[in-house]
Amino acid sequence: MYQYSKWLILFIIGIAALAIWAIYPLREKINLGLDLTGGLHIELEADPTTLLPGENLKDAVDLGLKRIRNRIDQLGVREPKIYGKGEKGIVVELPDLEEEDLERAKDLIGKTALLEFKLVDEKGDLGKALQGEIPAKDEILYEYENSKEKPYLVKEETLLRGEDVKDARVEFDPWGQPCIGLDFEPGAPTDKFAEVTGQHVGERLAIILDNAIISAPVIKTRISGGKSQITGRFTMDEARDLKTVLKSGKLPISFKTMYADYVGPSLGEDSIRNGLLAGIIGFIAVVLFMIFYYKKAGLIADAALLLNLLFILGALAALKATLTLPGIAGIILIIGMSIDANVIIFERIREELKEGRAPRSAVDAGYNKALRTILDANITTLIVALILLQFGSGPIRGFATTLSIGILASLFTAVVVTRVIFNLLLAGKPIQKLSI
Repeated sequence: MYQYSKWLILFIIGIAALAIWAIYPLREKINLGLDLTGGLHIELEADPTTLLPGENLKDAVDLGLKRIRNRIDQLGVREPKIYGKGEKGIVVELPDLEEEDLERAKDLIGKTALLEFKLVDEKGDLGKALQGEIPAKDEILYEYENSKEKPYLVKEETLLRGEDVKDARVEFDPWGQPCIGLDFEPGAPTDKFAEVTGQHVGERLAIILDNAIISAPVIKTRISGGKSQITGRFTMDEARDLKTVLKSGKLPISFKTMYADYVGPSLGEDSIRNGLLAGIIGFIAVVLFMIFYYKKAGLIADAALLLNLLFILGALAALKATLTLPGIAGIILIIGMSIDANVIIFERIREELKEGRAPRSAVDAGYNKALRTILDANITTLIVALILLQFGSGPIRGFATTLSIGILASLFTAVVVTRVIFNLLLAGKPIQKLSI
């Protein structure tokens, strides 16, 4: 038994060392949720009227969620949370972004990104069109610049679409201004672009994003090779965002922004402070109770509890999970639950000692008899936690994550770690008395 305990204690020390390595330095390794760090909270709702005929609303929302996630990933936000809400909703949480980033984030996330290439009708009378006399197969679209509208009379026929674009990237025009470089898909799209530019030299080609003209350059020569540029008075952020939405693909359905707000960091600081205070008070109360009631055995349980918390933080860091305020509540709950297993074990050992068993025999019998009760209680709780983790969202998932990890860690520390410590204490010369 002693040899067995030596290997176990080395294993436990190894896991503890890994946990310390995983969480150090703590603030850099543990990702904090929006409710703790502050950031942006945006809620979108799909507009069913924009759904194409024959398409399914749920499939369109699911695809929209994936493409919004791609856009956010390219934005470089650390640990964003994007999840569905109901049948038509999508919630986006972006930690660490500031209030001034709200409009940019809304525009980046909610932009449908329907890219179209259409010819400007140079022969049409724009003045009459603005008065309502729009030529057949033409339409009026606007270019928006510095809060000003510039109307264009363009042909309705779409020559190329965003689906024909293979790649988009930020480049610089000859004047050093940011622009977007486009590569068309090889084959038909590339050939079509060469054909259009070759047949309409000297005319304007309107590049349209979500029914707004972003550029209308004059075609100076036939462009072969499938390469083009979108030029305009872009800032670097605008060019990067435009590149992002073009690369991620257009949304299959339009989304309305139902709610968008900034969660200030002061809330996060207060939450962390209060959560830590509650955890520290709860931890100290439990530690003192165990020492007072179970003497030296209580110290063993307290050491296991400290190791349990270390394992939880290490697992959160290793899994790159996000710690939220409900997650902190889950950790505080685990403090009580992990001690509960030790209480059951210690009471069983007391019963065995009262019946006159030797200390070593009483410890073995106490653990063996308590094991089934502990497993039943923890496994049923773990099942509920896993269900919450699978079907919950947002704060519920944060609570379920720490609760699930905590249950597994508490089972290990209560059943294995404390037993190893008892075996080490009782090894060697016979002990006539066990105070518990």
